[in-house]
Amino acid sequence: MTQNDPRPQELGAPSSIARQVSIASVEQRAFGLPGVPALVIWLVLVVGTLWLLTAGNQPGLGVVLGALAFFYLIGFFIVQPNQASVITLFGRYVGTERRNGFFWTNPLTSRKRLSLRIRNFNSERLKVNDAGGNPIEIAAVIVWRVVDTARASFDVEDYAQFVAIQAETALRHLASQFHYDEQDASLSEGKTQSLRGNPDEVAGALAVELAARLQHAGVEVLEARLSHLAYAPEIAGAMLQRQQAGAILAARRIIVQGAVSMVDMALRQLSEQNIVELDEERKAQMVSNLLVVLTSERGTQPVVNAGSLY
Repeated sequence: MTQNDPRPQELGAPSSIARQVSIASVEQRAFGLPGVPALVIWLVLVVGTLWLLTAGNQPGLGVVLGALAFFYLIGFFIVQPNQASVITLFGRYVGTERRNGFFWTNPLTSRKRLSLRIRNFNSERLKVNDAGGNPIEIAAVIVWRVVDTARASFDVEDYAQFVAIQAETALRHLASQFHYDEQDASLSEGKTQSLRGNPDEVAGALAVELAARLQHAGVEVLEARLSHLAYAPEIAGAMLQRQQAGAILAARRIIVQGAVSMVDMALRQLSEQNIVELDEERKAQMVSNLLVVLTSERGTQPVVNAGSLY
């Protein structure tokens, strides 16, 4: 945002970084000769230097040629597998060598090694508030790698630290967008997903937000998963009791629904098969007895009525 821009900046949005895309560095291939032919040229320079210094009549030229051979030697470098060499010349970026092997380039350039291997970042356990305001503890594992060496080298101060800070920021923002469990999510209008009940959706949302934040550092997010999720210790006991109460209510609801269905089936079959005719009072008594038997937590003792029903 410039000084004359009247638009307010949104808090917590990655768009403030996105405004810098226009000045982002662009990776390009560096100039590098195969190392073996360049090594042959260096050997020729060394042999010529020794001949001029020992058998030749121009020792001054031999010294100059020796200095040139020594300076020529500085241009050799090796690129390991899944590594890159970022090359600059007098502070100006000239390119990146990604090919593996032995190479030679301008000896005046500076070369910086950069790893392209896959890395893991385990975030610390963060205490944040979910969408319902409940304090929770959350942590994540981020799998990432560098895909643009120019951005990783010149657009951020320390790309590894940048990944750590942006991962924590994205994780805090994600936690504030979801409820902890389905019970809280069902109470909120328009939000049915939760951190605990929808791990794949949550991981996908985290990966998308991280990708948007880290692309400015030339980093690709391969996977993002929650590694820890729990209520904060100060409310863990109360939330556990609430979960247990919810489970008991859900179980009772299923038991009552099944008992009502069985009572309805029993009355309907007695009536259809003309086994016995019951008036409304006896039906009510039968329904009451069956519901007590079917919904009781303990086994009931049968009682035989030896007298008349009336």
